[in-house]
Amino acid sequence: MTTPLLALANLQILYDRVIEAVRDISLVVPQGRIIALLGSNGAGKSTVLKAISGVLEREDGEIIHGSIEFAGEVITRAKAHQIVRHGLVQVPEGRSLFPTLTVVDNLLMGGYAQDARQSKADLDRVYALFPRVFERRDQIAGYLSGGEQQMVAVGRALMARPRMLMMDEPSLGLAPQIIDSIFDSIVALNRDLGLTVLLVEQNAQLALGIASYGYIMENGRVVLDGPSEQLRANADVKEFYLGFGQSGARKSMRDVKHYKRRKRWLS
Repeated sequence: MTTPLLALANLQILYDRVIEAVRDISLVVPQGRIIALLGSNGAGKSTVLKAISGVLEREDGEIIHGSIEFAGEVITRAKAHQIVRHGLVQVPEGRSLFPTLTVVDNLLMGGYAQDARQSKADLDRVYALFPRVFERRDQIAGYLSGGEQQMVAVGRALMARPRMLMMDEPSLGLAPQIIDSIFDSIVALNRDLGLTVLLVEQNAQLALGIASYGYIMENGRVVLDGPSEQLRANADVKEFYLGFGQSGARKSMRDVKHYKRRKRWLS
């Protein structure tokens, strides 16, 4: 892998000074790549993003060991607004829009640090990427569909002119057709703008389909990583995360839950 834009080294995170949520995590995100961080619910993926974004304190979380570097600068203890100004922006799980504001006002909140001329150009770019957002620009954000809200959330992040975008469960609660549209936009941002993306997802099939490299988390630690093609071909990943047994047949949830108790990488 090339020189990383983002690098986490031996990160350990506690909640309430007692509960260990993340244990000795190390990962790198190279410039211009899409990297997937995978794992089931509760694996610690979102906690990692909160640590990178500088918002752990809101939930009594704390980094007690390790470091986070972005573009060669240590940001382990940086404040959230400082991290955004560095060009590292997150699209949070659940969108977190301002529901009583219009779509355009939500977008402008993302570009609050830009001047009026820059904001106009950035709005045009968001509207070109998401024509549906342009159609809904004067509507109240809280009345949009889940897919439309996700588009606005991505657009709001782009208004900050990020060097790197972190996306937390962008497929959550969305219809398959909308999910395809969102993931197509991620690919387009990476391909056309060279935007670096750290994609946190439970849906391994989708994430590994667009990422070049992936990390899999279990119980607060990385248990497997490698190029996406290699992970998709891995028997353990196929059986547990992609839901296929060794014969290639789709496994039932009961089988998958049973397999969770015997995954070879945890032995």
